[in-house]
Amino acid sequence: MPFINPDDGYLTVFNIFETENRDGQARVLDAMREIIDGATYPGWISSTLHAGQDLPGTANYIQWRSLADLEARYAGERFQRRTVPLFNELATSVKLLRTEAVFAQRHPSLGAVTEISPARDDYTVILIFGMEPANQHGFLDTLARPDGWLLEVPGYRSHTYLRGIDGTFVINYAQWASKDDYDRFHTLPEDARPADVQKGRVLARELATSRSANTYRVVHTRSAQDG
Repeated sequence: MPFINPDDGYLTVFNIFETENRDGQARVLDAMREIIDGATYPGWISSTLHAGQDLPGTANYIQWRSLADLEARYAGERFQRRTVPLFNELATSVKLLRTEAVFAQRHPSLGAVTEISPARDDYTVILIFGMEPANQHGFLDTLARPDGWLLEVPGYRSHTYLRGIDGTFVINYAQWASKDDYDRFHTLPEDARPADVQKGRVLARELATSRSANTYRVVHTRSAQDG
């Protein structure tokens, strides 16, 4: 099963697809399953497919050995002539976001590294923060650090910060026990959070130029080691 570990040094690509409705989501999921199950690309490590919950859409969390391996895949004739047109046909919006994991925290009960798998029941939240490249370091320095208070929040399982390779965004990939647990955390009044957490959130809002989010369940995964 795939694991999230900044020490691995993998390039991580988020393929984020938005669709008009659940039927469109189902079609994207079917197409992505077929692509994942046929993956044999040099340098490909794993792909983990997520189905949108709050909003229709999908997210594919893909790990690569290096940026060069990914670029070789993108430059291939099959990708250009079949995969890209298929993506554009099925989805109303397609984002191919290249990142690297820079910080990960998980509840102590989850062990040493964060696992992503359909065998788990994680309620997954993917938040994308847009920003000017000059502000990416400050944003990560503010938020991508150990948070002891979060470990005590009911339902919290893990979160990982990944920096956009081009410097224009940061992704927070978070796992929760349930929608109810996440919603209670997300709507918690600011004055109910620790002072240092409030301060960090204010600074992060100042540095970010945009914020988008959806929630997901993992529905399919495959790794190169699976054969």
